[in-house]
Amino acid sequence: MMMCCASCGVAEVDDIKLKQCNDCDLVRYCSDECQQEHRPQHELSCKERAAELRDEILFRQPASSHLGDCLICLLPISVDGLLDATKFIVLDCCGKIYCIGCAFAVTKRACEESLEHTCPFCRQSPKNFDAKKVTKRMQANDPVAFSTMGGRCYNKGDYKGALKYLTKAAELGDVDAHFHLSLWYQGGRGVEKDKKKELYHMEEAAIAGHPYARHNLGCIELRTGRVQRAVKHFIIAANLGYDDSIKALKECYTKGNVSKEDFAAALRAYQAAMDAAKSPQREEAAKFDAIVRSKCR
Repeated sequence: MMMCCASCGVAEVDDIKLKQCNDCDLVRYCSDECQQEHRPQHELSCKERAAELRDEILFRQPASSHLGDCLICLLPISVDGLLDATKFIVLDCCGKIYCIGCAFAVTKRACEESLEHTCPFCRQSPKNFDAKKVTKRMQANDPVAFSTMGGRCYNKGDYKGALKYLTKAAELGDVDAHFHLSLWYQGGRGVEKDKKKELYHMEEAAIAGHPYARHNLGCIELRTGRVQRAVKHFIIAANLGYDDSIKALKECYTKGNVSKEDFAAALRAYQAAMDAAKSPQREEAAKFDAIVRSKCR
């Protein structure tokens, strides 16, 4: 099929190359001038199609959560306890993530054999924050390093520095940076409240598999009355093993907003995600953590 410029009608031939509209896939133009001239006629349909394309990406089920698999045992990292990071460890020394079961096993072996406790990946001490190493990683455009530095600035009350580092981390694709920026713009933490930026960063985090960001989007849609969009978000998060979303789906089901088949499918996927994240080492770590917490009360 021969393509033609939407403005002047010139056909695409060997010496004339048409470029697609920047925001949609509906039309093509032979020049910037033609694109500017055609904008008033195309603007409405362009916005509608751009929204459709965005939704196609937004409501696509991620293969896994943003945490992925543990780099040692290769099992999916549980998203249960996502906010307080009770199921995984993020190492400041090298930015690697591994599950709490493997972290417990590494620490237990070091204690039993009187070995120095070092990072299982870079073999450095994980206890001490080394600004020089993090800076070196930032020079190599390591998004986790920027996110780590942003978190430390935020904890010190340096919101300007935190925003700079987290924004850079998000630009480099760090999912947690997108999520935290969405919360900052939502609550005005160190920045002015900005609904557009809040939703952008929340959507980017959700697309990359962040279940809490996905759940938040569902709650926002529910509050605005767009129930079916909310249900889609809850199903995607529940499929990743996110507990709050399966509870939200149950409530939607009791109100007749979710079919029996869809709710049953989400329950099966949720249970499968939970089962896939289990291991003897993780269960042992959870028991030990429970004992420590009971003694600290």
